[in-house]
Amino acid sequence: MKKNLLLAIFIPIISFSQNKTEAEAKVNEGIMLHDEGKYNEALNKYDEALILDKNNLLALSEKAMTLETSQKYNEAIEICKLVINTYPEKDIKTVYISYANSLDHLKQTQKALIIYDEGIKKYPNYYQLHFNKGIALINDKQLEKALESFQKSAKLKPNHKGSLNALAALNSENRIVSILCSLRYLSLDNKSQLAKNHIKSVLTVMNKGVTQKNDNSINLSIDPSILDKANDKKSKNNFSSTDMVLSMTSALDFDEKNKGKTDQQRFTDKLDSMFATMEETQKGQSGFYWEFLAPYFIEMHKQKLIEPFTYIAFSPQPNDDVIKYYKDHPEQIEKFYKWSENYTWE
Repeated sequence: MKKNLLLAIFIPIISFSQNKTEAEAKVNEGIMLHDEGKYNEALNKYDEALILDKNNLLALSEKAMTLETSQKYNEAIEICKLVINTYPEKDIKTVYISYANSLDHLKQTQKALIIYDEGIKKYPNYYQLHFNKGIALINDKQLEKALESFQKSAKLKPNHKGSLNALAALNSENRIVSILCSLRYLSLDNKSQLAKNHIKSVLTVMNKGVTQKNDNSINLSIDPSILDKANDKKSKNNFSSTDMVLSMTSALDFDEKNKGKTDQQRFTDKLDSMFATMEETQKGQSGFYWEFLAPYFIEMHKQKLIEPFTYIAFSPQPNDDVIKYYKDHPEQIEKFYKWSENYTWE
């Protein structure tokens, strides 16, 4: 009798464990199908998993994500509500993203922002919640608040390219900040179309206000607001000194002694002047970009790694000089990446 009782207790436990294992195997198949863009097939796998193990958390979470990706937003929302109500104590941070993203896609941005905030309250250190909230805030035309969200996501995940891309775009009117964000992006990605856009943008804004006339004289135009900020030591993210130095260094491109230099050599000169100025004027400065990004580039200058970084940054649009540098100096490229990967973010 005792033996039969023990069997009656253990058989359901074994069966439940097997179902859970089989369900998770189905979910993994679904994830692979999702990554291949086969969303309907992925959803079928998640449903098979849920038949084996009702309300399996992994299956529900992945199903919500795939429903959102396949633009089945209302279905995704219902799954997310189920997960949040069923598993309030579990790690369900990705579900909050699927939920809020789906609301945002349905043009219910105010509701989406409430859900992002609920998720952030539970998971304040999850960078994706801040990043996706930033996108929703852009959709709601709250650009200053969007900037704050992207700053938080970048701070939490310094290697997150999406945050850096957003910060560069939203700071397009602030030349030095935009350049720093784009350069940091290029230290992480120098192969994609976005990387091409970033190096193109940097090269364009670096030469802003500098032109050569028909008589070969150089016209240097500096924004009056930059001159005003030069004497304002209390304003945050004040890179006015660096901005003026960049303009003057860019004007030197037309100097006779620099005409024989390659684009990469002139770019290196500009970065060297910029980062040296940042180091000289760093004391007493405040603001996110001074505290988060500036130290990275100041340290790059100290480590004498600007040259290899230049060729890395130019890789999205390589020419013979870039190809030759990679061939002749692989140890310098490797040294930069090793330093960058091991850099300690404050």
